[in-house]
Amino acid sequence: MAHPRETVLHRWFEEVWNQGSEAAIDELMNDDAIVHGIAGPDGKEIMGAAGFKPFFHQFRTAFPDMRITIEDTLVDGDKIAVRCTVKARHTGPGVMGAPTGKSASFSGMCIARIKDGRIVEGWNNFDFLSLYQQLGMQLN
Repeated sequence: MAHPRETVLHRWFEEVWNQGSEAAIDELMNDDAIVHGIAGPDGKEIMGAAGFKPFFHQFRTAFPDMRITIEDTLVDGDKIAVRCTVKARHTGPGVMGAPTGKSASFSGMCIARIKDGRIVEGWNNFDFLSLYQQLGMQLN
């Protein structure tokens, strides 16, 4: 049987990212959550569900067919860590500029601190360099 904290992050990747459910963001992330490793338009860490939604919409617009597969899960106290693989095709505008039509596959890791069944803090580390390279984008 899955650990309750494990279930929260598995639901997060399945419902938020794979199914594109904005309602799941509100259900699974605290309003005052801190999201490390992903910056908002101001270059600062994202704060809360409301602060996360613009990033979510931009990324899902750029990669509407995104599929995230969790490869490994570790639970330690109030934290859960997952290693995952992201597969997507860049068919829409958004965080990556004009659509390239190219497919990409890259890996990432996420650690989330869970309280009362909701994400209250998250640390993200995804191989965006590999994503940019696969899309043929130049880094300045």
